Amino acid sequence: MTSKLRVAVVHDWLTGMRGGEAVLEGILKLYPDADLFTLLHNKGSVSEFIENRVIRTSFIDRLPFKKSSYRNYLPLFPTAIETFEFRNYDLVISSSHCVAKGVLVPPGVPHICFVHSPMRYVWDMTGDYFPYTNMDGSPGGFFSRWVFPFFANYLRMWDSASAPRVDRYICNSQFVAERLRRYYGMPAGVVHPPCFASAPRIPKSQREDFFLVVSALVPYKRIDLALDAFKHLGPDFKLKIVGKGPELKRLKTQAPTNVEFLGSVSREEISRLYASAKGLIFPGVEDFGIVPVEAQYYGCPVVALAKGGALETVTAKTGIFFNEQSIESLSEAVRRCADNKFIPADFQKNVSHFSEAVFLTKMRQEIGKLLRQRK
Repeated sequence: MTSKLRVAVVHDWLTGMRGGEAVLEGILKLYPDADLFTLLHNKGSVSEFIENRVIRTSFIDRLPFKKSSYRNYLPLFPTAIETFEFRNYDLVISSSHCVAKGVLVPPGVPHICFVHSPMRYVWDMTGDYFPYTNMDGSPGGFFSRWVFPFFANYLRMWDSASAPRVDRYICNSQFVAERLRRYYGMPAGVVHPPCFASAPRIPKSQREDFFLVVSALVPYKRIDLALDAFKHLGPDFKLKIVGKGPELKRLKTQAPTNVEFLGSVSREEISRLYASAKGLIFPGVEDFGIVPVEAQYYGCPVVALAKGGALETVTAKTGIFFNEQSIESLSEAVRRCADNKFIPADFQKNVSHFSEAVFLTKMRQEIGKLLRQRK
């Protein structure tokens, strides 16, 4: 792979450091001189490695209230992403969970896309992001009820129609690859995201008497199920919850006395909690899910729903699966986790697949393969 290539990297938006931005960092490490394009950029919201470069933004970045309410401009995103120009580039790499894959690339310029997920807003999770009715039965917001439904069909059609603009799809899990096949009719390779810089050395540790949730507090994460399960389990089983979100107030009113909400905590404190918790509770369906990998990095077993990305990141030696999103199924898995004896070497072996070095090697291979095919 030659360093003389002029490369453009496209990312949906820059508003915080999450799993998608970890992938973006990895791509930019492959091509440090690449030009970065994005719909909008909230300055200071991402790592210095990303911030310290020229970032080209679309007209979305100049609209009012874009910092806090940018998702309300979703119907404009397809038009905005198509305004970028790539005539002078040799390679375009998009990092997409919304519209970045739909950039218009000139003939002869290869386009490889890392898809974190097909556009969840318009396919299988519309109600979670734009609820017509809230969880408490009250009406959803004006945008969710009266604006977005009129644009959702257009966005689905655009999302499908723009799929063939990509020459090669890469995604973060087999679960997402299957969703790409279903919604776009396109095959995809799988490269797991970089979850940490190097493989860990996991020491034996004395686990404390609590379980842990690390999550945004939004409906599809199913934190409500964790609360109900720990209410069912009783006071001998304690749960600590790290995170914030729109569901916080409702969840607090639902929580039993053996559940503690910690809010946002430092990276150091999260590491300490991972290193001492009896297990991580992961009750939702995720496309990949970086949190279970982080937990295993510290030797923390994972109690996960047997669906989605968790089936690719957790093994029978590093966690316990439950089959149904029910109180009984989750409670029984928590009991089994508490009684199980896990071995540090099993965690070390499993998480070694999710390092930055493995990600960079596999992405180089995928990009090199595409460039050779286009010669």
